[in-house]
Parts: sequence; structure tokens; C-alpha cells
Amino acid sequence: MTYAAALSLGREAIFIALLVCAPALLLGLATGLIVSVFQAVTQIQEPTLAFIPKIVVVALAILLFGPFMLALLTDFTTRVFTGIPQFIQ
Repeated sequence: MTYAAALSLGREAIFIALLVCAPALLLGLATGLIVSVFQAVTQIQEPTLAFIPKIVVVALAILLFGPFMLALLTDFTTRVFTGIPQFIQ
């Protein structure tokens, strides 16, 4: 395996990881921002109010985007396993 092939595989793995994590992270970020604005406007400083909606939204995001995430990961894994003979050379 050449350095270029290893770097290409590593770069693709990081890109796939970012694509898999992006829906849950972005929805959690948006929910946290909305809850923070709500807390600032109403002056409610309850710590659990910040965590519970984010947990629910991230769980729903994983539930909704799960097939997309799984398809990305299985496609990448299949490409890596089928490319093993090329990596050995």
C-alpha cells in the first residue's frame, strides 16, 4: 500500500464519518440554539431544559437518518473489503 493510497483511504474515512455524524449534530446544534434563546428570553435557567430536548431530537435524527447512515457505512466498508487485494500490492 502506497502512502497516497493510505492517505486517500484515511481522507475518505474521515469524510464518511463526517457525513454520518452531520444530521444528528446539526439538528442537536439547532435545538440547543433554540432552547438557549428560549431560556434567555424567558429567563428560565433550568439545566435539564437544555439537555432533554437535545437528547430527544438527536434520537429522532438517528431514527430518521439511520438508513442513510447505515447505507453510507456499509458502502464504504464494502469498498474497503473489496479493495484489500489492491492494498496489499
